[in-house]
Amino acid sequence: MKAARALALACVALVAAVASAEPFTPRQDDEVVERLPLRAGSAGERARHRAEQRVLAQQPRDLGLALRAAREAVERSRRYGDPRDLGTAQAWLKPWWNDPAAPPAARLLKATVLQARHDFDPALEELDRLLRERGLPAALQAQAELTRAGILQVRGRWDEARAGCHRLAAPPLSLTHGHACLAELDSLQGKDDAATQRLAMLDRAAGAPHAWIALLRAELAERQGIATAGPLYARALQLDDDLYVRAAYADWLLDAGRPKDAAAVVRAGQPEGLDQIPDALLLRLAIAWKRSADPGAERAATEVQQRFDAAALRGDNSHARERARFALDVRGDAATALKEALMNWAQQREPADAVLLMRAARAAKQPDAAEPVRTFVRERSMQDRRLKELG
Repeated sequence: MKAARALALACVALVAAVASAEPFTPRQDDEVVERLPLRAGSAGERARHRAEQRVLAQQPRDLGLALRAAREAVERSRRYGDPRDLGTAQAWLKPWWNDPAAPPAARLLKATVLQARHDFDPALEELDRLLRERGLPAALQAQAELTRAGILQVRGRWDEARAGCHRLAAPPLSLTHGHACLAELDSLQGKDDAATQRLAMLDRAAGAPHAWIALLRAELAERQGIATAGPLYARALQLDDDLYVRAAYADWLLDAGRPKDAAAVVRAGQPEGLDQIPDALLLRLAIAWKRSADPGAERAATEVQQRFDAAALRGDNSHARERARFALDVRGDAATALKEALMNWAQQREPADAVLLMRAARAAKQPDAAEPVRTFVRERSMQDRRLKELG
């Protein structure tokens, strides 16, 4: 669900890989292989990260320390979109990473890291094993169910996701996130009244404005084609300056034909240098500047391409959605966009993925290539006004 994705998939890293890329060997010791962007966050956060690295070297098997540090690294990745933090989390968990008898909390964090990297199937396997255990503490059970439901929704396995959401919403858990998950699934299938009622119940239970409820409302309004989606995104961003919310708001503005406003949303509160902007936001900025004929458009596009090339050197082949969007909306390469969109659809089946494949197929003048989306829409009763506009 998107409430879960705002927590679990907010680190939308703009990484790409070329499967056929040749290995690269520097010609001399001081040759620059890759320029990494400066780590986002305050100087204090960066200093703490360096201190953590020193402690890790001294106390690699301190479970309590490792769990706390790994959680903080995952949270940094979600907030700042820096995939290196996921590597830090895995480093803290290394002594337990491949141990099937590792403590449940370590295995849950492993699944979270795998999910964030889009290694969805291994993440699901880990979560399924964890949830089969007897005596699992309620807090771990709830987080495992929530993470699992989020992955299942991303994969398009809505019936299984709904079953998990019902378990979250029912006693003894009775979590509000279970109702949020059900509201999201209802809205995806056009059950807008049921979704609205659940959201109203969540509002009453919360008692005060919450960013994740505003985000749910914004995404529901966007799928319905209602103009209030924009103010709701703005409200969610005001309540919590989250990377995912900022990117989602920029996407809505781009879809509404307001690229200058989208660029302003991306730039607000971000570093001046393009090399310090998180990957997800840099992609939106490149698209917005391209559509508004901004002089910085090519500079932003070059920066995005350099990050793609760096990811290729790392052998990272995830995040085809971002590669497809870059090819379609920045480079105007419909053939590459369609190839990447099809690759992405094999992994992710959310409304944004469906819209992207439909757009890429139309641009490439290969409408039949979007048949997997049409079949999915028919079988799942997916409702989204953007899909209707694309036919």
